[in-house]
Amino acid sequence: MNRVLLAQVRANAGRLVASMTAIVIAVAFVVATLVLNQTAKSTVLDAVGAQYTGTDYVLSSTESDDLADQADAVAAVPGVTAVAPDWDTSLQTVLPGTTGARYVSVGAVADAPELRWQQLTAGSFPTGPGEIALSADSDVAVGDRVPFTTYDAEGAELTGDLTVTGLVDVSGSITGGLYTQGFVTPAQIQQWNGWATELLVAGDPDPVALQAAIATRAVTLQTGTEAAEAKAAALTGGSNALAVVLLVFATVAVLVAGLVIANTFAVLLAQRTRELALLRCVGATSAQIRRSVLGEALVTGIAASVLGVLGGIGLAAGVSALAGALDSPIPLSGVSVPWLAVVSGLVVGVVTTLVAALAPARAATRVAPLAALRPTDAAPLRSRSGVLRLVLGLLLFVPGAALLVWGAAVSEVLVALPGGVLSFLGAILLAQRAVPPVVAAAGRLLGRAGGVPGRLAAGNATRNPRRTAATATALVIGVTLTTAMVVGAASTRATASAGLDAAYPTDVIVQDQTAGLPTSLLGQLEAVDGVSQGVPVTGGEVTGPDGELWQAEGFDVPATLPVLRSATDQPLPAQGEVVLPPYLAEQFGVGAGDPVTFTADDRSLTFTTVLGTTDVYTPRFTATELAALDPEATVGQVWLRLDDGTDTAAAIEAITDVAGTAVPTAFVTGIASERAALDDVLDTLLLVVTGLLGVAVVIALIGVGNTLALSVVERRQESGLLRALGLTRGQLRGLLAWEAVLVAGVAAVIGVLLGGGYGVVGAASVLGSLSAEGTVVSIPWAQVGAIVVVATVAGLLASVLPARRAARTPPVAAIAA
Repeated sequence: MNRVLLAQVRANAGRLVASMTAIVIAVAFVVATLVLNQTAKSTVLDAVGAQYTGTDYVLSSTESDDLADQADAVAAVPGVTAVAPDWDTSLQTVLPGTTGARYVSVGAVADAPELRWQQLTAGSFPTGPGEIALSADSDVAVGDRVPFTTYDAEGAELTGDLTVTGLVDVSGSITGGLYTQGFVTPAQIQQWNGWATELLVAGDPDPVALQAAIATRAVTLQTGTEAAEAKAAALTGGSNALAVVLLVFATVAVLVAGLVIANTFAVLLAQRTRELALLRCVGATSAQIRRSVLGEALVTGIAASVLGVLGGIGLAAGVSALAGALDSPIPLSGVSVPWLAVVSGLVVGVVTTLVAALAPARAATRVAPLAALRPTDAAPLRSRSGVLRLVLGLLLFVPGAALLVWGAAVSEVLVALPGGVLSFLGAILLAQRAVPPVVAAAGRLLGRAGGVPGRLAAGNATRNPRRTAATATALVIGVTLTTAMVVGAASTRATASAGLDAAYPTDVIVQDQTAGLPTSLLGQLEAVDGVSQGVPVTGGEVTGPDGELWQAEGFDVPATLPVLRSATDQPLPAQGEVVLPPYLAEQFGVGAGDPVTFTADDRSLTFTTVLGTTDVYTPRFTATELAALDPEATVGQVWLRLDDGTDTAAAIEAITDVAGTAVPTAFVTGIASERAALDDVLDTLLLVVTGLLGVAVVIALIGVGNTLALSVVERRQESGLLRALGLTRGQLRGLLAWEAVLVAGVAAVIGVLLGGGYGVVGAASVLGSLSAEGTVVSIPWAQVGAIVVVATVAGLLASVLPARRAARTPPVAAIAA
């Protein structure tokens, strides 16, 4: 039987191409996903958490305390080789060729070389006072002298000139385009009132002793990798969700591959029924036939899995190169291939192929040898096996759908994923009962418009419901996947965009902490190219119920709302209300809806409390009520909204020049740059997801071609008889084409309905928690309509070759087959 097995593999190599293609694509999908995840961990996290490169441990204050004075105590712990406070402060400077003051975020270059994460592109690191290294995108050159203004620990203003000693590459940092970054010596930054809430540690100390060394502070201890992951999550809202999306789609691809492989083997065995029966007649046992079929599956699975692993690694390398070429703010670099990806790909491919071949192998041994030598009719849908399929479909679909909806409601993809798999399998089984009646109804309409071929096609589509259901089911899988991809990607994009808008509602903020801004500045800023509109935010001082003096903000709410991209995390007060930060409401002892009184000199007003989010830092009043409390309130900030699609970097540069010219002490923070950076990352990852899922659709289309080919083979005698009765070749081709269009159209509509539901629910389970409003459902109707048209045309094209083969076969030869 081993020789027979090898002979069968050689003889049926061409027929096995479909199965191999399906499993190669599925395995490549899984391997590419795992490789990209590992590559992301080794490159993306390094870029986002660049300051933790070379750091073994990170001590972080849980209460934002300064830990700089604890560096010596940590350095004394056995095993510690170096300690560097992660210094942070800021200054204002005027760069060469500009007129406006720039806000510069300043850090320090560690004394210990192993804790220096900055990468120089030119020059050298600063070594003494009056020297600074700036980000390479600052349009400065080594040797330039730039004036600066900052403050010491007592609040005294410090001014002078700094010499640029080097340029640092910050392109890999997601905040690289947010503002200019500078780096000085630790001694210099301490003179500028630097603050360090983290200590970077190199070495191999005892973690318990390391944390115990700071007994006077509340701290957390993380490894450098953990700190980088936390940094990435804080900036991107958590990157695990999109990684889970890839894994979900990989699961779908494997499931589809299994269905197509099972269908392909069923086609092959149906075509070889007499061959297998002859083997039984000459002495082969049922067990030997079963082992022979499974042996073919094993050989096919191993060969396809090896090709799939290699293809997946190549696909990951291509995606990594594409991400780098797109100038992504978090570019992928190279390819990291974990052994888990290789092993998982091989196991998934071989096991999926064997499991998919079990049912066809069992079916090949159930027919008696002599019975298999004569043609038999397919079992009707209402047979015992048809009833079992119906019951099994309901048992899978109903609880699976409930689990899927529950997972979407609680935004838990690990709950929704098994529900989606179960319900999808159940839907495929139920489709075999639901499709034939729908096709029959549509066939009655087609019969009126298609003439003789149309009426014959409608009759053929309903004469063998099982064959019709099998053909339609293959296309339902493809259309469901395609629609789920399109609707899910659109909803994911809309939901993630809503989350970004909520996290970064204001594009640009211009402010001055030393004095108020002139009222004329708003008009000048709105005249800058790329600025859509702006609004002033007044600032004043009020006394709270605790007797303390608090900075407060006043808003012209109707004018502010159009400037914000989202008011979810930036609640604004109505007349008679005050929005309080959570910490201040706790200090005042008030909750939502409670009255709270503020005073200023002899003026007093009582407001209804509205609890703000963590993005609210000071009490918020309406502008008129703040002016009533504090008549000296001035414009403290200007909020600006940029035009969609504008060059954010160029717009912020122009805004900075205008603001700096009008108010030398003003500084600009361009949150739009960070949102645009995150938006680019999201676009890149969704592009990857769409491309990868597209190959799963190809798998499903392979199944359509297989099933239609089998349908024509099974009806070879029927086609010959129709030709003998006078049907022309063109009419026969038209009959098969009309039948394909009828079945494909019905399958397309069913697939669109299923896929739309899966796409929305999938997006809700993966990304619903990223937006305060939940999942934003976005249905691209034009694309959905195109899917129906393309699916119908795909079914038509899949029938071309089988129809041509049937039409070219002489009637006598077809009848005698």
